[in-house]
Amino acid sequence: MTDHVDLLLAQWGERRPDLDVSPMAVIGRLKRLSRLIETELRRTFAEHGLDPASFDVLATLRRSAPPHLLTPAELMRSAMVTSGAVSQRLDRLEARGLVTRSPSPTDGRVVQVALTTEGQALVDRTLPDHLATEERLLTALGPDRRDELAGTLRELLESLGDGID
Repeated sequence: MTDHVDLLLAQWGERRPDLDVSPMAVIGRLKRLSRLIETELRRTFAEHGLDPASFDVLATLRRSAPPHLLTPAELMRSAMVTSGAVSQRLDRLEARGLVTRSPSPTDGRVVQVALTTEGQALVDRTLPDHLATEERLLTALGPDRRDELAGTLRELLESLGDGID
């Protein structure tokens, strides 16, 4: 079986046989998978009136310990985005009544973001469909191959500085 990346590699092999293009076999497939996966996840989130960024914020709050409070800085670290991007996400979610922002009772300079009852209900409704989409996307791999792939990807992420200290 041949995929688009195999064709790309063959073309580079003909045009530049002096170069080792084997890294493209992995990176090219990761990029293609990322686009395909993102498209499917967006479709699932849209069915619930969400986009990936909104789901990310809601899910981050939901999986935090009750009462599901985090600061924008904590959300930013979890989502790995800029403070401006978190602020825009929070503005949209707050306007929809899915999160609230309030000053910290212990430090008035700090804002706390809380998941509302409606926000929790939305993420709880969305999560099963999200997991079903991910399950469908991985059906070609059995449990052992999934574990192996997850381990390999973790190793690569850690080697690029994406581990937890």
